[in-house]
Amino acid sequence: MSRRSGFSKYEPFQIIGPVVDLLGVIVAGWLVYWARFGEWQLIELYWLALLAIAMLVVLVNGLHGSYQDWRTSSFAHVLLRLVLVWGGIALVVMSFLFLAHVAERYSRLWVGFTLLGSFLFSVLARVLAYQVVRALYRRGRLRRGVFLVGPQGHVLGVARDMRRHSTEGFGISGIHRLSGEPQAVDLERLVQRVEASGASEIWICVPLERGHEVQVLFRAFQQLMMDVRLIPDLKDMRLLNHRASQVAGRYALDLSVSPMAGMAPYVKRLEDIVLGGLISLLILPVCLAIALAVKLGSPGPVLFKQYRTGINGKRFKVYKFRSMEVHEESSGQLTQATKGDPRVTRLGAFLRRTSLDELPQFYNVLQGRMSIVGPRPHALAHNDHYRGIVESYMRRHKVKPGITGWAQVNGLRGETDTVEKMEQRVEHDLWYIDNWSLWLDLRIIFLTVFKGFAGQNAY
Repeated sequence: MSRRSGFSKYEPFQIIGPVVDLLGVIVAGWLVYWARFGEWQLIELYWLALLAIAMLVVLVNGLHGSYQDWRTSSFAHVLLRLVLVWGGIALVVMSFLFLAHVAERYSRLWVGFTLLGSFLFSVLARVLAYQVVRALYRRGRLRRGVFLVGPQGHVLGVARDMRRHSTEGFGISGIHRLSGEPQAVDLERLVQRVEASGASEIWICVPLERGHEVQVLFRAFQQLMMDVRLIPDLKDMRLLNHRASQVAGRYALDLSVSPMAGMAPYVKRLEDIVLGGLISLLILPVCLAIALAVKLGSPGPVLFKQYRTGINGKRFKVYKFRSMEVHEESSGQLTQATKGDPRVTRLGAFLRRTSLDELPQFYNVLQGRMSIVGPRPHALAHNDHYRGIVESYMRRHKVKPGITGWAQVNGLRGETDTVEKMEQRVEHDLWYIDNWSLWLDLRIIFLTVFKGFAGQNAY
């Protein structure tokens, strides 16, 4: 199991929390300025300080986990986090003003009351959010459906605990009682039931002494897009330095959950917008020249459009410069380009070899359907073929697909004419997901510039 908490489904306050804190700092700073100086219009120096404090509040709260775990965190725990965050920010701001020798340019009363006012605003916002969200949970709204699998006694115990902890927002979408180790036919039917249930999560409620069944069940569920949790009975075990979540009053070992949590989705999206926008401007003249060359080189459209599988299995339309002669494939089939493929134009061969045909995908990045860095999106036909052959193949779709990735900078690009090649690519994609960081993305982009564009296997 990875020690990283990974990319989880958004909770309500993960989306509105940063906006609330940002707004709280700005409103508090504005009101305190009016009370202190009798003017509504802040001078530029104070606006810069206010924006810096606001960004610092959102960043530190995100890194401290204040925008996540709302289903299972008590309000006392949330409040303690806020006290620590605002106390640390106050210390940082005051230290900076002193060390930068700019303290005389700012009112200390304005700084202090701005921090105090924004803290109270955030606390009140969280009190209100807690009441609203808990009320919605009790009425059955915003619930995440859970499919329970396990021996009858353990499953019923988990179900009772879920009802006792109804304010955490989980609901039962289905139950499957195990009477023994499931056989292949039983697993196939079970997978069909889980898919038809509409559940968001699967909880494997199997005691530790029946651990082999956990492996069998997990292998059966690994091609599904639901989060998978193991709910063993660990009440009598002392866990030291291990990461386990707590849901419905039970310990849960996350076996396969969405790998983006906390501030990670926002950081990665900001990375895509900033770098993607900058790169799009830089490559615009190159794209125009390629588009003209494609149009003049052979009859047909400039762009090749094809549906691919995106994050959480959702389909989206990917864009490339057309590199082949216009042709038709048999229904439901897709033939990969091979060395010397007669369908590839002379210009197309160069574009594919240098990956210049991928440049229109920066538009997909700006749309939010792809990232600059991530697992390369495969054709739908390839997904249907390999999902039953390569273990954990579909898990690569738990993040947005990318223009470049860890597999590509390690030479695994182009044709995958053997299962072994696809297994290597998937292994690298899953390693990237488990070890994601902003610095890893920047490293991959840097390596792509020098060795990721061209490859011997790109036909």
